[in-house]
Amino acid sequence: MKTNVPNPPSPAAAKSSKPRRIFLVDDHPMTRHGLAMLINQQSDLVVCGEADSGPLAIELVPKAAADLAIVDITLKTTSGIELLKNLKALLPDLLVLVMSMHDESLYAERALRAGARGYVMKHEQGDVVLAAIRRVLAGELHVGAGVKEKLLNRLAHGRKGAESFSMDTLSDREMEVFQLIGNGFGTRQIAERLNLSVKTIDSYREHLKLKLQLESGAELVHHAIQWMKTEGVV
Repeated sequence: MKTNVPNPPSPAAAKSSKPRRIFLVDDHPMTRHGLAMLINQQSDLVVCGEADSGPLAIELVPKAAADLAIVDITLKTTSGIELLKNLKALLPDLLVLVMSMHDESLYAERALRAGARGYVMKHEQGDVVLAAIRRVLAGELHVGAGVKEKLLNRLAHGRKGAESFSMDTLSDREMEVFQLIGNGFGTRQIAERLNLSVKTIDSYREHLKLKLQLESGAELVHHAIQWMKTEGVV
């Protein structure tokens, strides 16, 4: 009597049945803890490592064999955007989802340009965060409806008119310097924090004045402080 023996699963099927590995980069322990709990409750997802800084993430992510890294914009020793660029240079196939308290209307496009596949706000409900994770893992982009509309308008019309002097024209490093100015840091403090020379920071300040059409350093400081208050990030 012939017995039917089921064929073993193919390597592709076996791989797809394994939980996808998620690495968390955030400098707030409670945020990492809550996110890890949410992810580890899912049968198809598992947290494979955590880091609270950019340098530690660069060290640990390659060892963790992560499928996706969730990165915060604001970290203690470096910008999340800079970390994102470094991770993509080190691991081109790594998927990255940026999760931040900062307004996606300003930062989502920067994150996408740096190599992220999605952007989700920290205040979103757990099901929205999980949907964003799964969408990015499936090879899709995840951004809010407002950002999608903004990107489509950019493609349709380009940078014209008043937008030429908006915050969108600042480079990632210029934005980082601008934020630090708005948070009350002086030139030398910014240089030390970003591991750059004072001369380089002075150059960034001049670029900011030109791009934002500001007359003086004092006007730049005032503009930065007011902008940070308006954005709700101070």
